[in-house]
Amino acid sequence: MMNCKPCANDGVEACANCGKHGSDVVKLKNCTACRLVKYCGVDCQKAHRKRHKKACKQRAAVLKDEQLYSQGHERPEGDFCPICTLPIPLPMEHEHSVFMTCCMKRICVGCIVAVEKRGMHSCPFCRTPCPGNDVDSLAMVRARVEKKDPEGIYYLGNQYFHGVLGLQKDMQQTIELWKEAAELGSITALYNLGGLYYFGNGVQQNEAKAVEFYEKAAMQGHVQSRYNLGSSEVEKGNYDRALKHLLISATMGLKDSLEAIKWMLTMGFATKEQYAEALRGYQDAVEGMKSHDRDEAKRLGY
Repeated sequence: MMNCKPCANDGVEACANCGKHGSDVVKLKNCTACRLVKYCGVDCQKAHRKRHKKACKQRAAVLKDEQLYSQGHERPEGDFCPICTLPIPLPMEHEHSVFMTCCMKRICVGCIVAVEKRGMHSCPFCRTPCPGNDVDSLAMVRARVEKKDPEGIYYLGNQYFHGVLGLQKDMQQTIELWKEAAELGSITALYNLGGLYYFGNGVQQNEAKAVEFYEKAAMQGHVQSRYNLGSSEVEKGNYDRALKHLLISATMGLKDSLEAIKWMLTMGFATKEQYAEALRGYQDAVEGMKSHDRDEAKRLGY
């Protein structure tokens, strides 16, 4: 019986099942799940499966964690104001930014106030006049959807979810649009699909599936998804895994994550050094989001 060892350590590469050496004739391929061993063909891979299954599963889990915790430490492009190019404070909605239906860009309130002070009341990014009513807004959204803009498709799904812009609430339409948007690259759609499955809203509740969506979004820099993964691990009692997620999201500027780590410190699940690391990262992130125009917007109560 052959051992399951990384092929790079075997000297001469050989099929893990039959022992054939790789050559110009015999092309060996890695086990795609773990990359620990190689096979000369599908038949050998199937024959070796029972012997290899345990080691494969363990190694695949390690590789998945390496990917999960090493990726997504920087916020995605959509989190940055396209005018001042600074990351938008979290949470981005409400008092920190305005979403423009004409170009599907999120503009920080600092840049909104700056252009309004210069007498401009159209979109600061694409200069399109602001829509006068829901009919005009919906027409703009549908124009972006026709161009296969993933954020436009997500946004239209969001309107069906809330039943606004003259649309009736329609969960089936929401899910279809969000899935299409996610396939086209919308990280926000991934996050919201995770929320549907976590709470069982319009779909059968499935926490494992929710975590899958959150993981995909988190590895692309979605901060709230990373926080949700940390919270999920806290609920399961996996405090080491939770702390990894929360440290990442805290250093990206999410106060909820910092507060969660503070709670873990008081409960003995985190160290003072870990909290200090999170606090430094959080403060640096917040400092990097500040600007004179944003301070002015806050002063004006925008």
